[in-house]
Amino acid sequence: MPAKKTTNKTTDAKLDASLPRGINLLQNPAYNKGTAFTEEERNQLGLRGLLPPRVHTQAEQVIRVMENFRKKPTDLERYIYMIALQDRNETLFYRVVMDNLESMMPIIYTPTVGQACQLYGHIFRRPRGLYISLKDKGNILKVLENWPYRDVRVIVVTDGERILGLGDLGAFGMGIPVGKLSLYTACAGIHPAYCLPITIDVGTDNESLLKDPLYTGLVQKRIRGAAYDEFVDEFVEATQKLFPKAIVQLEDFANTNAFRLLKNLRDRVCSFDDDIQGTAGVALAGVMTALRVTGGQLKNQKLLFLGAGEAGIGIGDLTAFAMMKEGLSEAEARNRCWFVDSKGLVVKSRTDLSDHKLHYAHDHAQITDFQQAIEALKPTAIIGVSGRPRMFSQPIVEAMARINERPIIFALSNPTSKAECTAEEAYRWTKGRAIFASGSPFDPVNYEGKTFVPGQGNNAYIFPGVGLGAIACDAKLIVDEMFYAAAKSLADQVTDYDLSLGRIYPALTRMREVSAQIAVAVAEVGYKDKLARCKRPADLLAHVESLMYDPTYQSYI
Repeated sequence: MPAKKTTNKTTDAKLDASLPRGINLLQNPAYNKGTAFTEEERNQLGLRGLLPPRVHTQAEQVIRVMENFRKKPTDLERYIYMIALQDRNETLFYRVVMDNLESMMPIIYTPTVGQACQLYGHIFRRPRGLYISLKDKGNILKVLENWPYRDVRVIVVTDGERILGLGDLGAFGMGIPVGKLSLYTACAGIHPAYCLPITIDVGTDNESLLKDPLYTGLVQKRIRGAAYDEFVDEFVEATQKLFPKAIVQLEDFANTNAFRLLKNLRDRVCSFDDDIQGTAGVALAGVMTALRVTGGQLKNQKLLFLGAGEAGIGIGDLTAFAMMKEGLSEAEARNRCWFVDSKGLVVKSRTDLSDHKLHYAHDHAQITDFQQAIEALKPTAIIGVSGRPRMFSQPIVEAMARINERPIIFALSNPTSKAECTAEEAYRWTKGRAIFASGSPFDPVNYEGKTFVPGQGNNAYIFPGVGLGAIACDAKLIVDEMFYAAAKSLADQVTDYDLSLGRIYPALTRMREVSAQIAVAVAEVGYKDKLARCKRPADLLAHVESLMYDPTYQSYI
């Protein structure tokens, strides 16, 4: 992986004989520096007269970008502006994002990326990533060969069926892989040349998109069953042949496919599902951190989930894994995790449960109301992963506060419009006693003279570091132990100052440092479990940091 100083042809233009010149150089986002080209570069690279005469530093360019960013009237306009910058000057884009992550992450990812995906064909400027559609069946390898880089290390792929909490957006879902990979670079320093966003287009069942003249995908219903599996199998085999060192991250697949795909891939391909395993890692880290406030051991907690899909079951599985580390049997650990789905409490007497819920079907009378489930089970934490807004009502939150001195309340559904409750509601309804986290950001809350800074349980705390760690040790597979190690590392990096603010995750400004430490923890698992394909360096942290891309301009002459 390219370090800050590199001789890799994709990143060091000085050694690249194919370096474009003149107007072609200015139109290539990987090489373009805009007004930062020096006088000598302008002379030797055919740029004289194509740029205004004054040479600016990158720092001055950042000032210009931020000035225009702040003038945009809406978050969607800010998203469009930043994507346009990424299309024009990739290095400057990442410099701006890294230096202003708290401002940028809600724009280039959740919640704004959700709105952008809903309108993706309407705001389309230039294509990013690869679209692989049913038209390419039998020819997927050749389509992948159109990608300009061969040393791909991270692929984020979606079929667009379950974009955030917004449902089936088909080919419009491309905004998610693009956004995720931007965070891989911004948060963990994985060079953009190593990142490949892919959308698999197998149709859409969204009638409004099928009627939209600006929809960019196939105008047909989704294929399912054996035909779908054959198409995905061809895709996976092609990626393994062309990009043998690439991690395949599954993103925003619907429940009907996500669990099956993960089960089929996890033991033969270096892969993971972020909605299942990444969400699990960040949520488990949040619970671990919360216990520093409430006291007690993880194995003695009782978690009640609202929602039993990918996120909920993923969190349950990793939490049970962590409880087993503390001495519980698998059955005992699973019995500490309870689920309420759209039809009520998940119990053994139900005959309508899908396979992924069966491990959490416990002996209990059926309860259809979430508040009644709280009263009956007396959980120490409620975790919202339902995709249904405002489901944590005032009576529900007040019930948690009555049962627990410091109730743990996680409203993790994305985007912000789908959150089960707001930060302000959680703090006000518990009289400031809640330990709160959400999937999308909320502003600080002032309650009775104290300011609370709510934690954002964003997967960006987990997946970039996991990916970096897998790259650092050249992992053959990504296993649950790695996500447990990532969660523990993340929780360990929360400071007492963070906790004093009510924040159970580190500040976003520390994201690269946090990701580096997570990468070390993940790589250590790779070496311990003999999943690494390279020798362990003497100083693993230094090795990880040497791999992290720094978006500063390099001289081309």
